[in-house]
Amino acid sequence: MGTSMIIGDGILTPAISDAVVVVSIIILLALFSIQQFGTGKVGFLFAPILALWFFCLGSIGLYNLLEYDITVLRAVNPAYIYFFFKKNSGAAWSALGGCVLCITGAEAMFADLGHFSVRSIQIAFTFVVFPCLLLAYLGQAAYLMKNPNSAERIFYDSVPGSLFWPVFVIATVAAMIASQAMISATFSCVKQSMALGCFPRLKIVHTSKRRMGQIYIPVINWFLMIMCIVVVSIFQSTTDIANAYGIAEVGVMIVSTALVTLVMLLIWQTNLFLALCFPLIFGSVEFIYLCAILSKFGQGGWLPLVFASCFLCVMYIWNYGSVLKYRSEVREKISMEFMLELGSSLGTLRVPGIGLLYNELVQGIPSIFGQFLLTLPAIHSTIVFVCIKYVPVPVVPQEERFLFRRVCPKDYHMFRCVARYGYKDVRKEDHHAFEQLLAESLEKFLRREAEDLALESTLQEIESDNMSAWSRGSRTQGGDGLEELQVPLMQMQRLEEVGTSTSEDAVSVLPSSVMALDEDPSLEYDLSALREAMDSGFTYMLAHGDVRARKESWFLKKLVINYFYAFLRRNCRAGAANMSVPHMNIIQVRMTYMV
Repeated sequence: MGTSMIIGDGILTPAISDAVVVVSIIILLALFSIQQFGTGKVGFLFAPILALWFFCLGSIGLYNLLEYDITVLRAVNPAYIYFFFKKNSGAAWSALGGCVLCITGAEAMFADLGHFSVRSIQIAFTFVVFPCLLLAYLGQAAYLMKNPNSAERIFYDSVPGSLFWPVFVIATVAAMIASQAMISATFSCVKQSMALGCFPRLKIVHTSKRRMGQIYIPVINWFLMIMCIVVVSIFQSTTDIANAYGIAEVGVMIVSTALVTLVMLLIWQTNLFLALCFPLIFGSVEFIYLCAILSKFGQGGWLPLVFASCFLCVMYIWNYGSVLKYRSEVREKISMEFMLELGSSLGTLRVPGIGLLYNELVQGIPSIFGQFLLTLPAIHSTIVFVCIKYVPVPVVPQEERFLFRRVCPKDYHMFRCVARYGYKDVRKEDHHAFEQLLAESLEKFLRREAEDLALESTLQEIESDNMSAWSRGSRTQGGDGLEELQVPLMQMQRLEEVGTSTSEDAVSVLPSSVMALDEDPSLEYDLSALREAMDSGFTYMLAHGDVRARKESWFLKKLVINYFYAFLRRNCRAGAANMSVPHMNIIQVRMTYMV
């Protein structure tokens, strides 16, 4: 819910930037067009303007405070809250809902952590944002004491005449910057939701090599732009948009408070009393604001709830369908007993070549492999189950790209491969380069496996010799007990020397099969089989999986899985192969998952 409302904020914040519809649309087009350059470049461009904006707010507020009525500083007395509500009652309650707009943007701080450090946000809010905003509102209050009729246009009326146009330009650009913060927060939330399997896969462009969180999502960017233009064109009033924005903002804050309370209890394991004080204090304030802003539900307040409901449905349906599909894959995995019954021929003809079967399982044999065995008249001599995983580093070194292990006995020539990519790695790499690197990595794995087996065999032989020597020493011990003391000690001393030499220079005690691996017949057989398969080429075996609800399922489940989830799967980004592979090298088998 909180993420859905943040995305709604990403639509409403840019839409509230300007009161003139045509100007707003032009600004929105410019704002969303520069997103592709990344937060770092955009932030570097806006930083001086933002600093100038806060300087203007603080300095103009201080000027008005000294010029018109410095006694408004008495407003820091909480007693005036009581007097205000006592005097105005219903109007005061409505005004309280409008006060929410004074703290807009605070709900996006958690999402902005992907773009900026914790310390930078703390310093900016504590020493720049808060004091400048406080001076600005105090200055406007002082101005209203002398000019009460300026309440409708208090911000621009309180600006000294000679500074009006410069401040107008800076204010317009500052509104774009505020929009930029919410757009960045939306990108972060969508990316994190995708990583958790709660949002359909979309193309993500990483715009920084140093900060993983600085991203650009083209589909979300243009969707936000279109929705912003639609909102501005329909409402044509910043008042209604502000009412909508307030409900979205307070909703996000309440969800954040609830989740932080859970984190305090379950993860930080904070004292129960302190953990309950947090929602009691912050949650009470937020609940009061929510009740006040809900009074404006009919004047535009319904809009963020519609946005949030739509995004929440998309996220829930995608997560629900993905979980059911994954459970079905795990449940229908091919058992090792069945593979052993088939034998090394897999119940069919093995022809030279390497088959790369893409799937999402990190362990086990996926059920789609059974479909290939049933569908194809023959299967490749070497099978590699490829699972692509993305890790939170910019670039994965090529020598660390692939992790291999055997799936079945040696004569099956079947391997599990986890291909790891960083967020800045090129995923549309040339398939020839990918194949060459995979083959080299597989050859290294085979050699390392042979080394490990030979070393293990050698150590077992040494241990066996030691035990034999110990037995002989025990049988030859005399009745006086001297040999019992001498022989084992001498024997242990010799064993320690052997052990030391083994640890310091293992090669000296290894057999010839380890010292010259190329002479190992088992390794030579594996390498020759691999080279023969490489010469015959690579084939990419992809699964086109449909997910369908079982016939006995409820009508609502059939509707969600068979139509809504199927629509999202058809239109989201493919998650398997990342290379530009010729169609003649691809074999695709259709499979239906009944969930």
